[in-house]
Amino acid sequence: MFLRRKHSQNPQEIDSEQRDAKVNELRDAIGPLSGRSLKFCSDASLRRYLVARNWNVDKAKKMLEETLKWRETYKPEEIRWHEVAHEGETGKVSRANFHDLNGRTVLIMRPGKQNTAPSGEGNVRHLVYLLENSILNLAEGQEQMTWLIDFNGWTMTTNISMKTIREIVYVLQNHYPERLAVCILFNPPKFLQPIWKVVKYLMDPKTFEKVRFVYTKSKDSGEYMRSIIDIENLPSEFGGKATLNYDHEEFSRLMAEDDVKTAKFWGFDDKPPYQVANGHLEAAVAPVPAHLAPPAS
Repeated sequence: MFLRRKHSQNPQEIDSEQRDAKVNELRDAIGPLSGRSLKFCSDASLRRYLVARNWNVDKAKKMLEETLKWRETYKPEEIRWHEVAHEGETGKVSRANFHDLNGRTVLIMRPGKQNTAPSGEGNVRHLVYLLENSILNLAEGQEQMTWLIDFNGWTMTTNISMKTIREIVYVLQNHYPERLAVCILFNPPKFLQPIWKVVKYLMDPKTFEKVRFVYTKSKDSGEYMRSIIDIENLPSEFGGKATLNYDHEEFSRLMAEDDVKTAKFWGFDDKPPYQVANGHLEAAVAPVPAHLAPPAS
């Protein structure tokens, strides 16, 4: 049987001064850090781990240490768009060109456009890249993102494997705590129900509470969507007035620009290893200046 992690339903309320003290206590507990680990462990980051573990410093420490080990080996900040671009050719996951009404980055997922091996590691790596990218593009003062999952066109033949689903849930919950504000499942088909029965038991209760089922013909669903996203920005697929046309070449250009920002943020070479030309990613090799070029033989 699957067992969901239990949290106290009424965690002890603590004031801002106590929270700051908890952050300092966690920082002391994890000890000296350097390089990217130090940059990752901002006060805001430590606070998210504490919130995820109901301000229990020991549990937050364990969770954070596991993330630091994962980041050291997986190196999510080093993933570049040209490495995962093939996963995104159909627009199955993309960052929206708008924020929600709270200034949160919006990730749009369309599982019906699954285009690679359902059990492939590429699906997870592509999503991790976009999680890092979404965090990079959060509005100032905002720490969370909104997920819109459109099930139109989704069938069992386009479904990703349960192994991949488990890994995605694990990565999101354990290495990106308190980054998800809400996950909206739009028009999920009935045959999703047996899958959902399994998935929900993989979820931490905090994550589970953020999942909302939304349906086109439901008045309550429509009102909820309008409370989250401006109807002028919301794609028509989700009941809004905007048009969602995924342009892979244009999205690749945006990601190439963001890769430079990512490199600058983490403090390594910010020269893009590729460029977008005619819809394809090509090596970005600058011509050798004439005065440095070797003489003709």
